[in-house]
Amino acid sequence: MSTIDAYGARAREYADVLGSIEVMAPPDRVRIESWARAVDGPILDAGCGPGHWTAHLAALGHEIEGVDPVPEFIEIARRAHPGIGYHVGSFTDLEDRPDAWGGLLAWYSLILPPPEELPEVLTALHRALRPTGQLLLGFFDGPRQEPFAHAVAPAQFWPAPRMGALLEDAGFTTLDLERRHDPGSRPHAAITASRR
Repeated sequence: MSTIDAYGARAREYADVLGSIEVMAPPDRVRIESWARAVDGPILDAGCGPGHWTAHLAALGHEIEGVDPVPEFIEIARRAHPGIGYHVGSFTDLEDRPDAWGGLLAWYSLILPPPEELPEVLTALHRALRPTGQLLLGFFDGPRQEPFAHAVAPAQFWPAPRMGALLEDAGFTTLDLERRHDPGSRPHAAITASRR
């Protein structure tokens, strides 16, 4: 079963458990809200899942859309948050709208592509941003890049320095790095980067 099919089969379950801001880690909420306030221009929630972050930022007054490759997630997001633009699409579809976005939120959406595809994905994100646009990336931190058995489909740990290097190679400048390990959770990292 493909990753998209695996998430599609469990989209409702995923949305019921993780599809609201109230169950998100408070430091993540603070980081994402603060990042969005600094973005100049429209925001795309790339890999929006059931759309909770998209809706939250829209409620705070940001111009934002959500995109996800899982049709079932987009259906759930549209029903739960009418009036917000949600679209089925992949990272490579971003190439169709170069320089379109002031900000790209990729919150745990880059844990799923195979490692050999990540440079191409980061290049697509870079092209989609306006000059000096900002990317906020959240991911599982680890001592080395390696797969692990995630709840729905295999995912990847990425050492934060390695992810930073890949971003630099794709044309980004790292502005900020956060690493933390909350009790009962996998190690977390977040990087804010701007398009060079």
